[in-house]
Amino acid sequence: MASSSALIMLLVLVGCAAAASAVTYNVGETSGWTTGQNYDNWANGKTFAVGDKLTFNFTTAEHTVTEVTKSEYDNCAAGNNPISDTRTGPATIDLTAGTHYYICTIPQHCAGGMKLAVTVGSGSSSGTPPSTTPGSGTPPTTPSPSKPTGGASTSLQASAVVAAAAGVLVKLALF
Repeated sequence: MASSSALIMLLVLVGCAAAASAVTYNVGETSGWTTGQNYDNWANGKTFAVGDKLTFNFTTAEHTVTEVTKSEYDNCAAGNNPISDTRTGPATIDLTAGTHYYICTIPQHCAGGMKLAVTVGSGSSSGTPPSTTPGSGTPPTTPSPSKPTGGASTSLQASAVVAAAAGVLVKLALF
């Protein structure tokens, strides 16, 4: 029975560590998602991982968060079928592996700096601030803590962890 208790404790610790390792990044920090920003500088030095979240803080109807292809990102023009299009702020995006390109589709906003490219690896987040590039005049930033937004994705993740733990507990009880 002692080994079953130890295994249960290990499962709980691993589950908590996995949930705690995800980082929610507030895009643009206190400036939010707006024109006149350099989001390349904001993302520089951050390591994004699967499970991390990007929160775009903006007022509904003033901006959008539209995921597009690299070509559309480079040209500041969303095609007819964007990968995703969020028009209600604030918007929280769950990151998956790969490179993601986000723009604001309000006319002239992308050209005014509202574009962000992030590459998401499968490892863990750095959660550390980027170093300041000499002469950039941009101070280092730190991901701002944010409240969990709940929502379907968070609920599904929590349900999956609970279901996995329950399955292990049933197997241990039958053993």
